[in-house]
Amino acid sequence: MSQQGYVAAPPYSQAQPGMGGYQGGYGPPGASQPLYGHYGGSTQPFNAPPTGMMKSPAAGMPPAPASTQYNQNVQQNGAHRYPAPPAASAAYGQPPQSSYNSMPPQAPPTTQQITNQMNAMSIGNYAPGPQAPVNSVAQQHLQRPPPMMGQPQMHPGPQSPPMSPQMSPNQFPPANMPMTAPAMAGTPLSPPPVAGSPMGAPPMGAPSMGAPSMGAPSMGAPSMGAPSMGAPSMGAPPMGAPPMSGPPMGGMGGPFPGSPPPGVGGFQQAGPGPQGFPQQPGQFGGPMAGPQPGMPGGFPSGPSQLAGPPQKKLDPDSIPSPTQVIEDDQVRRGEQVYATNIRGQVPPLVTTQFTAQDQGNASPRFMRCTTYSLPSTADLAKQCQVPLASIIKPLACLPKNETPLYVVNHGETGPIRCNRCKAYMCPYMHFTEGGRRFQCGFCNCVNEVPVFYFQHLDHMGRRVDFYERPELSLGSYEFEATLDYCKNNKPPNPPAFIFMIDVSYNNIKSGLVKMICNELKTLLEKLPKEEGRESSVIKVGFVTYNKVLHFYNVKSALAQPQMMVVSDTAEMFVPLLDGFLVNYQDSKAVIYNLLDQIPDMFANSNESETVFAPVIQAGVEALKAAECSGKLFIFQSAMPTAEAPGKLKNRDDKKLINTDKEKTLFQPQKGVYEQLAKDCVANGCSVDLFLFPSQYVDLTTLASVPSHTGGSVYKYNNFQVETDGEHFLRDLRKDVQKPIGFDAVMRVRTSTGFRATDFFGAIHMNNTTDVEMASVDCDKAVTVEFKHDDSLGEDTGALIQCALLYTTLSGQRRLRIHNLSLNCSSQLSDLYKSCETDSLINFFAKSAYRAILNQPIKNVREILVNQTAHMLACYRKNCASPSAASQLILPDTMKVFPVYMNSLMKSSPLVASTELPTDDRAHQRLSVQAMGVEETQLLLYPRLIPLHNMDPSSDVLPAPVRCSEERLSDSGMFLLENGHSMFLWLGQGSSPDLIQGLFNLPSLAHLQPDMTDLPELDNPLSKKIRSIVNDLLEKRSNSMKLHIVRQKDKPEIVFRQFLVEDKGLYGGASYMDFLCFVHREIRQLLT
Repeated sequence: MSQQGYVAAPPYSQAQPGMGGYQGGYGPPGASQPLYGHYGGSTQPFNAPPTGMMKSPAAGMPPAPASTQYNQNVQQNGAHRYPAPPAASAAYGQPPQSSYNSMPPQAPPTTQQITNQMNAMSIGNYAPGPQAPVNSVAQQHLQRPPPMMGQPQMHPGPQSPPMSPQMSPNQFPPANMPMTAPAMAGTPLSPPPVAGSPMGAPPMGAPSMGAPSMGAPSMGAPSMGAPSMGAPSMGAPPMGAPPMSGPPMGGMGGPFPGSPPPGVGGFQQAGPGPQGFPQQPGQFGGPMAGPQPGMPGGFPSGPSQLAGPPQKKLDPDSIPSPTQVIEDDQVRRGEQVYATNIRGQVPPLVTTQFTAQDQGNASPRFMRCTTYSLPSTADLAKQCQVPLASIIKPLACLPKNETPLYVVNHGETGPIRCNRCKAYMCPYMHFTEGGRRFQCGFCNCVNEVPVFYFQHLDHMGRRVDFYERPELSLGSYEFEATLDYCKNNKPPNPPAFIFMIDVSYNNIKSGLVKMICNELKTLLEKLPKEEGRESSVIKVGFVTYNKVLHFYNVKSALAQPQMMVVSDTAEMFVPLLDGFLVNYQDSKAVIYNLLDQIPDMFANSNESETVFAPVIQAGVEALKAAECSGKLFIFQSAMPTAEAPGKLKNRDDKKLINTDKEKTLFQPQKGVYEQLAKDCVANGCSVDLFLFPSQYVDLTTLASVPSHTGGSVYKYNNFQVETDGEHFLRDLRKDVQKPIGFDAVMRVRTSTGFRATDFFGAIHMNNTTDVEMASVDCDKAVTVEFKHDDSLGEDTGALIQCALLYTTLSGQRRLRIHNLSLNCSSQLSDLYKSCETDSLINFFAKSAYRAILNQPIKNVREILVNQTAHMLACYRKNCASPSAASQLILPDTMKVFPVYMNSLMKSSPLVASTELPTDDRAHQRLSVQAMGVEETQLLLYPRLIPLHNMDPSSDVLPAPVRCSEERLSDSGMFLLENGHSMFLWLGQGSSPDLIQGLFNLPSLAHLQPDMTDLPELDNPLSKKIRSIVNDLLEKRSNSMKLHIVRQKDKPEIVFRQFLVEDKGLYGGASYMDFLCFVHREIRQLLT
C-alpha cells in the first residue's frame, strides 16, 4: 500500500455530504453582523440573499455558468459561504493572489456539452444561486464555515462560541485545472478532470490509470492517476459535496502565513518562526443563517430537497488509513530482529512486534525520535518546522526474549567520563595513541585513559576488549554508582511504600476501605523486588485519615497494632519512628491484624470532611526521618474542605469555557501544593493518587504533587464496589508491582551543534538541565526537545546520551545510560524520509497540553493546524516533484499524521465544551504528559477489533479496522480499546447464537444495560473473547473497565466519541474534512 499510494476518484477538496451538519453561527447569538473584506482594505458587510431567491432550475436544464465552482451565496450544509481575503504569502516569495489570477476567464461550456457530460457522469441537478459578479480577488475565494467547536454536530445548538479572529481564504483550482485526490507516499493522485479539460482525456498532472507518472515525487511510489471517467465534470464538483473551506474546528482559523505565536514547547518559544509570514488581523463574529430551503440537505437530519439520483460521496478508503499503515509495517518488519548498529535508521512502528538487538544504539523501547535525520542547520529546521525531539522511557520493560541491561562496575573510581562535558564512556568515544587517550564524541575533548582501564587497539583502531565491555559496544547499560553519587555520600536505605487511606464517611459507606484492606493482605506479598532476590526489601507503613491523621505502630514485637492520632494538621509531624516503617514479612501478623480492624474501627464514623496536603506532608516527614526514598499511595474521595493547609474551594466555572480565562481551570492553586511538590522531590518521595470523586474535586490542584514527582493519578468517577471494584484493584496491583526507581535525576547530553532545550513529563526542574523525579517507573516517559545552536556535520552525525541516576528497589545507586546516534542532512527529503508520525504526535500532544496553561485553547488549536500545514507544505515545495497544485502530496512517513492531529484536536483538553467535566479534561492533560509513544498512539487512534467473524480456535487476533462508524455493522460485534477505556459494541442484528455463546441469554434484548464483565461460560467463543480481553488488560499499563454497549442504546454515545475518524461529539471535524482543510491551507501557503 505504501508503494502504490491511494487513488481517490472524486475531486479531493470536498467535504463529504452526509457528514454534513456544519453548524451555523460564529460568535454569540445576537452579535453584530460581521464585516468581511480584504486584509487592510475597507471591510464590507456581507448580505445574504433573501431565502426566496434561491430557485432550482427546471429539471434537465443545465446550471447557470458560474465563475467559481460554486456560487458564492449558495447555502451549503446549513451555513453560508463567505468570501474571505487572500492570505499574505510572502515567505514563498509571491504576492498574494487568487488561484484564478493567472488564468484567463473560461467561456461557459455549451448546453450540449454539459448535457453530454451530465449523462456520462450521471450527476443530479445542482441549484445555482443568483450569479455573483467576480470583480475582486476577495470574492474569488470562497469560504465555508467550519463545524463549530464545543458543540455536537448532529443538530444546530442554541449557542455558538466565538470564532477565531482569522479564517483562511478558500482557494479553488482554476476552472481548467483538475481537482485531485490525496496522494500517498509522496504520490500524486488524480480524480476526474474538471471543466475545461478535453473530453475523455486524462486530467492534467496525472496519467491515466496504471501508466507510470511523469512527475512522480522524489520520495515514494509511482503515481496512479484515476481514470478520467469519460467526460470532464461541470463547474461544480461531481461528487455532490460542497468543497470545504474554513477550519474544520472552531477557532482553528488562521491563514497559515504566520509563524506560530510564541508559546510553549512546539509552540515556538525559542526564536521566531519562519520569516515573512505575518499574522493578519481579521474580524469575525455574529450569527449565521440556518439552512435554506431548496438547497442540498442543510443538516443531516433534513433530507435534500433536490430531485435526482443520490449524490456520490468521497470514498473514505481513498484516504490514508492508520490501520493499513500499522498492518503493512507489521508484515514488512514484524517478528524480525531489529539490530541497532546503523546510525540514523528508523525503527519499526511502536505497534509492530519485533525483537530489538542492541548493537551500539539504544533500543527504540528506550528512545524514539521525531526524525532520525536532523537538519544540518537551524535555518533548515525553521523552514520545515518539524519538531526535533526524543521520547525517552529510561526504565522501559524489555520482553523476555531480549537481553536485560548489563551492569558495569568500575570499582571505587566510578564510571569513566569525559573531563570537559562529563559524558559517560560509550561507543562514540574514539581511542587514540595506542589506546592511551580517548576523544569524546560529544565535545571532542581529548582525555587520558586511566591506567586500570587501558587496553591495546587492534588493526581497526578498536580496543581489543571491545566486545567484552558493554559500555564500548552497546547502546544501553548500567554503571554501579559510587558514594559520590549518593546523598550525603552515604549509601541509600531501601525505599518504603506508605499506604494512606481516607476513612471519611463516603469511603466507609461505599465499601472502598474494606476492599483496600482486603486487597493489601495479598498485594503486600507481591511487593516488587530486584531480579534474583528472594523477597522484597521495601518497607511498608500505614496511615488513615479524615480531618485528623492516624499513624499505626506495626512493630513485629507487638501483639496488636497501636494507633496514634495527630489532630494538629497545621504543624504536621510523625509521632513515632520505630515501628511505623517495617519489613512486611517480619510484621506480617500485626499488619494482618491492623487491616482487619481498620474497616470496623471507622464503621460508625460520620466525618465527611477530609484534609489532603497534611497527608502528603506526613509521608514526606516519615521518609525524611527514616532517611529513605519511597512512594505514597493515597486513596482520596473528595475535595479537601476541612480547615487545614491546602484546603480547597470549588472553582469550577463553566462560564470560563471558551474565554481567555479558561486556562485558569488547568492551573493548580499555588502556595502549599507547589512547596509540597518541591519537598517531595528533594526527599525522593513520589505520590500516587487514587481518586474516587462523585463531583468536582479540583483534580488540577490535587494532582499537582503526583505530576511533579513521577507519580500517577487514577480516577474512578461515582465509584461502586460492584461495578468498579475489579477495575480499581487491577490498577492498584499494576501500580504496586511495576518496576520502579527512586530519587532519580536525568540529564540529556548532545554532541556539539544542538542541545536539549525543553522537557515534558511527570518531572520537576530546578535548573535548565537536570530532570528530577522522585520516582520513575517502567511506563514513565520524558519527551525532550532539541534546538540547534550551530550547524551539524553530515559525516559525524548527531549524538544523544541520556544518563539516569537512580536508586534501585534494593537500595543500590545506579547510573543507566542510553546512547543514540542520528544522521544529519542538508536535504529536507532525508529529514522527511526519517520522520516518525507516532513520536511527532506524542510531542505535539505534550506541547499543546502544556501550552493551554498559558494561552487560550483557540490559539493552541490554531498553532497545531498551522504547524501541520507548514510541515506538509514544506515537503510539497522542497521534496515532491512538480505537480498540479490541486494534488495533496504527503510524505510516506507522515501520510497518517493528519488523522492523529485531528484526533488530538478533538481530545477533551483541547475541546472547549461545557459538557465535559473539568476534572476529566485535567486528568487527561496530566496523564498524557508522562506517556510514551505507544500510549499516545493508542490513545489518539484506538483499536477497533471485529469479533463477530472470528474463528474461536485460531490464535490470531482479527485485524483492527478503521475507527469510524462506517466500519460498524448491524450484525457485528466490535471491541474498542485505547489503553484507558474498553468497549464491547453489539449491533442490533447480532445473531442469537453469538449472544447465547457469550452471555448465556436468548437475545440481545435480555442483556442488562450496565454489565461490565463477561460471564465465564464453557464454550470456545466465550473463552476466546475473555482471553482477548484479559490479554489486552495485561498488556496495557493501565487497567480498563469493560463497557458493554448495545447499538442505539444511550451509553453508545460515549462509545462513539472514540471513533476518531468521524465528527467529534463535542465539536471537531471528521478526518476527511480535516484533510480537505489542511490541503487547502497547504495550497494557500504555496500560492
